[in-house]
Amino acid sequence: MLDDIDARPGSTASLLRTLIGLYLRPLGGWVSTAHLVTLAGDLGIPAAAARTGIARLKQKRLLLAERRGAAGYRLNPDAVPMLERGDRRLFAMREMTDAEGWCLVSFSIPESARSVRHQLRRRLQWIGAGTVSAALWICPGHLQSEVEEVVDDLGARRWVTLFRDALPVLGGTAADAAAGWWDLAALRDEHLAFQRSLEALPADPFAAYVRLFDAWRVLPYVDPGLPPAMLPDDWPGRRSVDEFARRSAELADAASAHVRVVVGQKVD
Repeated sequence: MLDDIDARPGSTASLLRTLIGLYLRPLGGWVSTAHLVTLAGDLGIPAAAARTGIARLKQKRLLLAERRGAAGYRLNPDAVPMLERGDRRLFAMREMTDAEGWCLVSFSIPESARSVRHQLRRRLQWIGAGTVSAALWICPGHLQSEVEEVVDDLGARRWVTLFRDALPVLGGTAADAAAGWWDLAALRDEHLAFQRSLEALPADPFAAYVRLFDAWRVLPYVDPGLPPAMLPDDWPGRRSVDEFARRSAELADAASAHVRVVVGQKVD
């Protein structure tokens, strides 16, 4: 299954994936190929590129081909948990308070399972965990359920120990610890890139809404929402969250109405 953040934002694959994630479930889980290509065209994706991109998402098993009077695609049921996890991240990015607890992830994986070790580290990074050491990672306590999903999906439970509500005893300041465990410079760049992308949103509400989500969707994964004491005073994260919330609220209804018109559903 295609990971949530594998496709580069702004690419055809990413835009199609964002489009499907936003609208296929509200449409009942199925859409005709013609309507999907039309909606892709409204995002500026040529028909040929859209059809190629859709075929690739079918190969990734995000979509399953199914005819319902016309050729079309339905959402793979196996993809629903992934999309629901994405909903929790995208629509409600959570920020820690200074008093909240942490989850520590300790693992010792044998060399015979080094591919599992590699995937575990990769996926911990992509859910926003920080690196204390090669085999000890840290994340906000509210992400523990996602850590458990990753561990179970990789079949690594026997090699992993989780410490709940852990309170690390630091040798320096909380800000120093955060700078050592996370790449805050890279996170800052992600936020600033998102904020710059807002200046280029198209006037059309549907295209603007999908492109807003497409530009946003990496941030709630890679940024764990660290507490204020661990962040610089000029941290750009709050502005990103506020701008996303404001603009998505302004665009959502008009964008949804456009989709229903295209697929021929009644607009209230």
